[in-house]
Amino acid sequence: MRVSFKKISFSNIITHKYSFIFLILLAGACHRKTIPENALTGSGRIHTEYGYASYYSDKFEGRKTASGEAFHQSIFTAAHKQLPFGTKVRVTNLSNHKSVIVRVNDRGPFVRGRIIDLSKSAAKNIDMLNAGVVKVKIEYRK
Repeated sequence: MRVSFKKISFSNIITHKYSFIFLILLAGACHRKTIPENALTGSGRIHTEYGYASYYSDKFEGRKTASGEAFHQSIFTAAHKQLPFGTKVRVTNLSNHKSVIVRVNDRGPFVRGRIIDLSKSAAKNIDMLNAGVVKVKIEYRK
């Protein structure tokens, strides 16, 4: 009985090595992220905060925000104490898991425990109008 061995060339080893690396990269690219890449602008990793959200009273309609633009209840905007103006933030109502993406254009809220104030249209979108204040998770990129 004769045993034969297949000759393994250096080029075959290199080809298999690159195939393996390609498959690893492909698997990583297929991994679904919790937030779509194009949903929140900016670079870097996603930051998360938990706290309470409230929404603006109608008396603020048309007034200037801290960014200088006029406030309108119909636009999906928000106030945050520190995030730069223009930052897109995903706000998720933790009682029903509905979420909305808003743009920061104002400063506040200045009530302990609250991390974001929403326009009425954004608050309506996550079903928080009746409650007034709800526990939320906010996600953003820096």
